[in-house]
Amino acid sequence: MPHPKLYKVGIRDVSFGENVKVVQPSNLYECSIGDDSFIGPFVEIQKGVAIGKRCKIQSHSFICELVVIGDDCVIAHGVMFINDLFQIGGPAKGDQSLWQKTTIGNEVCIGSNATILPVEICNKVVIGAGAVVTKDITVSGIYAGNPAEMIRKL
Repeated sequence: MPHPKLYKVGIRDVSFGENVKVVQPSNLYECSIGDDSFIGPFVEIQKGVAIGKRCKIQSHSFICELVVIGDDCVIAHGVMFINDLFQIGGPAKGDQSLWQKTTIGNEVCIGSNATILPVEICNKVVIGAGAVVTKDITVSGIYAGNPAEMIRKL
């Protein structure tokens, strides 16, 4: 009977700021996490991701490569970041040149189970639970829905 290749969840080659708290199990590798940030359990943060200072990343969130998150952000439970838009009709199949980046500003709060496609989100934005962000957000405000739309300015 064949045996699968097993990979262990772990923390590898992470640049941590001061006073960072991580609840295990978490899978963090080749990323950076700023001072006074908190990472909840069952979180994956992939290589090249940069998390700012005083951020809270709650349980079951997935932050893929090419994501930068500013300072004082909250990423609630189960938030998914996407970097592959299936431009060739399916997954990029290892062609990382097809992946796109996401930049999150400062003081951004992303609600539980939101999905964030490759976009830029400006400072001082609230994304509602379950929202799907498909376009850049350039005006501070509260956004919700699928696709996410502004509900009101902040």
